[in-house]
Amino acid sequence: MLDRLEQQAPDALLALIKLYAADDRSDKIDLGVGVYRTDDGATPVFAAIKQAEQKLVDEQESKGYLGPEGDIGFVHALMPYIFGKDATMGGRIEGMQTPGGTGAVRLATSLAKQAGVTRVHLGIPSWPNHAQILGDVGLETVTFEHARPDGSANVDAVLGVIRTGQAGDAVLLHGCCHNPTGVDYTREDWAAIAGALADSAVLPIIDTAYQGLGHGLEEDVAGMRSLLAAVPEALIAYSCDKNFGLYRDRVGAFYVKAQSGDQLDAILSNANALARANWSMPPDHGGAAVRKVLRDEAMTKTWLDELAGMRDRLRWVRERLAQADNEVPGLDLAPLGRQNGMFAMLALSKDQIGTLRDDHAIYMAGSGRINVAGLTKHNIEKFIAALADVTS
Repeated sequence: MLDRLEQQAPDALLALIKLYAADDRSDKIDLGVGVYRTDDGATPVFAAIKQAEQKLVDEQESKGYLGPEGDIGFVHALMPYIFGKDATMGGRIEGMQTPGGTGAVRLATSLAKQAGVTRVHLGIPSWPNHAQILGDVGLETVTFEHARPDGSANVDAVLGVIRTGQAGDAVLLHGCCHNPTGVDYTREDWAAIAGALADSAVLPIIDTAYQGLGHGLEEDVAGMRSLLAAVPEALIAYSCDKNFGLYRDRVGAFYVKAQSGDQLDAILSNANALARANWSMPPDHGGAAVRKVLRDEAMTKTWLDELAGMRDRLRWVRERLAQADNEVPGLDLAPLGRQNGMFAMLALSKDQIGTLRDDHAIYMAGSGRINVAGLTKHNIEKFIAALADVTS
């Protein structure tokens, strides 16, 4: 029976990783892999996480099962940072741990389908795995343009989707630091989206994977909070992989806002059943480390300082690229200074991207997406000069 399976196309990013690894040029630049890099090009373990892991070594007494809901202490410790001081919104928000933000998106979309959602409106371009997950879950995906040519968010497009949506529709929104464009909704945009959803049958699903890497922990979720305050129900997927540097530990959380506290038990019983069928229970280690960090004032401060350093570095790279707008003919770099997070899209042709790779040892996705964190004080001038070379 296995002979019936057809060869699948290789993952383009994995192929890019192999090409980069095989390149022996000493000045090569990797802008493809979506992980944070320091100014020295490293992806280190956070000092706060190191301290928390040592505490786990010293204090953890069991590796026994936790259940499909995972480490509830971790889930609750995150909530004030995501949802604010009234983290439960009057007992109407609760959650559970998931294997990374990907697991949270999978759980959110599976639960939405079980609740009667049949199609999801998705702004494009989006994180490629969004469409894959929606297809695998069995939901119809309907797309709209997320960004305008001037590098701002196309709020009219999402408002149109919401206002014409019907029962059985959901819309998937990025909470902040949009992947892959870096184009976020403004506070005014979020207010308009919240007002439209309050009068719509469309269910909001919010993927928040980069909190703290845009303008700050509070600033990055202010728009999402305004939306949640306006709607009776919503599903939220959250990732700690980026803002705690826990990529390989797969640390995420799924939250639901319900119309009443009484509904939460029924909703979460369905979420638990779906989690049990998908992964049984999430990996514990990374979530336990985050819980340790957030329950210790000194470790929390260390984490916040580290996160601020990441954010400042990303902002510096964006500002330098924006300043280079006049140095690169035919390419509008100015909007990058107004955008947020780890990713940006450059309007380059496939031939130009190929030339950057072949002639300049610069590796990026074929779509023109770059990982901003791959640029450092050591290589950014080379990158800007290479852009000028291929666009002149």
